[in-house]
Parts: sequence; C-alpha cells; structure tokens
Amino acid sequence: MSELVDLTQGEKSALEKLEERQRPVRRGAVLQRENEPCNELFILRKGLMMSYVLLDDGSRQILRFLFPGDMLGVSSAVYQEAPESLAALSECVVSPFDRAALSGIMSQHPRLSALILVYCQIERVALTDRLAALGRTSAKARVAALLLELRNRLRHTDKSIASAFALGLTQEEIGDATGLTAVHVNRMLRQLEENGLITRESGRVTLNDERALAQAANYVNRYQGLDLSWLPQPRS
Repeated sequence: MSELVDLTQGEKSALEKLEERQRPVRRGAVLQRENEPCNELFILRKGLMMSYVLLDDGSRQILRFLFPGDMLGVSSAVYQEAPESLAALSECVVSPFDRAALSGIMSQHPRLSALILVYCQIERVALTDRLAALGRTSAKARVAALLLELRNRLRHTDKSIASAFALGLTQEEIGDATGLTAVHVNRMLRQLEENGLITRESGRVTLNDERALAQAANYVNRYQGLDLSWLPQPRS
C-alpha cells in the first residue's frame, strides 16, 4: 500500500499489528481449503502462493498467483465457508489474523479500508482479463500474458528485477492458470523462444522484447493507470 500512497504512522502501525504473528507454510501445503469454515485472513510475508478451485472433473483452475505483501483470503471474509483454496508454491511465511480485525481498520483507518478495496478491484479486473483471454485468445497469448503478469508482480517487491526473473512455476501450474495442458504450455514456451520474444535458462525467463510480447498477448498491466484521487484523507 505504501507504493500507492504515503502512509501515516498510525496506518503503518495498524498494518504492522496484522503482521505480529508469523506462520511458516511448507511448499505444497494447503493454507485454506475450499468449502471449509474460515475465520482467518493472512498477509503473505515470503514466498509464492496460489488461490484455486477444484472443478467437478477433478481438475484445478488456478485463479491468482499471490506475492509478498498480498492479503490472502479476503473473499472468505464475507462467507461462512471459503470460496477458494490457498496453497504454497514455495516455502512461505504468512501472518494470520482474525477477520474481525478488518472491522477495526475500517472504523479507525478508512483510507486503509479504501486501499483494500482498490487492491480487490485490481485483482477483479486482472481476473476478468484472464477470463476473457481463456475464451478469446490463443494459447501462446495466454502464456505470454502470464509471463508478463508474473514479472510485473515480482517487480513490485523487488525493484532490481528488470527483464529477467525466476519463473518459480511448473508447466502444469502454468497450464492450470491458462486452461492448457502441460504439454501445450511447453510447446507455447518453445514458440515464444523461437520467435525471439523470451529466453529460458536454468529456471529463469528473460523477456527479450517486452513491447512485442505485450502486443502478442494483448496484455494490460492493471497495476498502472490508477486514479486514486478519490481516496479519503487520513485521520490525524
């Protein structure tokens, strides 16, 4: 949130209180399971996680990849049972907090609650983009858009990242996010590489021509072009 606005000391203290506890989550562990009772929300401190749902045929649809600084399980705050599962894609650390803590933030720090709304809307629009892509764009465009999204999200927490980044995902996980098989994902990655758009080496991906890649993917970075002039003023 501090990347969007200058937080007051009171706002910083409120966020720090949410992160007082820390819980390690091993790679592959499920932090929250779909259709089970949920009373906690989480802030991801370290690692990479995903949210997903299981379909009737047993397949998995990954909805979002989650990065350090993300608040996890916000959708669960309005349901008795979790609408999605949360699982660790790497060794992770989360800060759990009771969802009732949101009430205090909303009453004492209205700008923070507005920023939570902002991030929820960014995620919603990004998910809408993915939904449209699943039905209207080619397999190569879907994979290209996901690579751009991963790099841009990683860059939010590590400003040293430029065109190269550690992928951190299996081809099966990429497939579950883009509606493709692992074999098809492998084929699309090879095509992107043969077209000179990316380079792969030792688990890292380099975006050689970001503009051409974005054009091929019809990709829009939803973390840019924000208008936050309507945000309430912080309380003194």
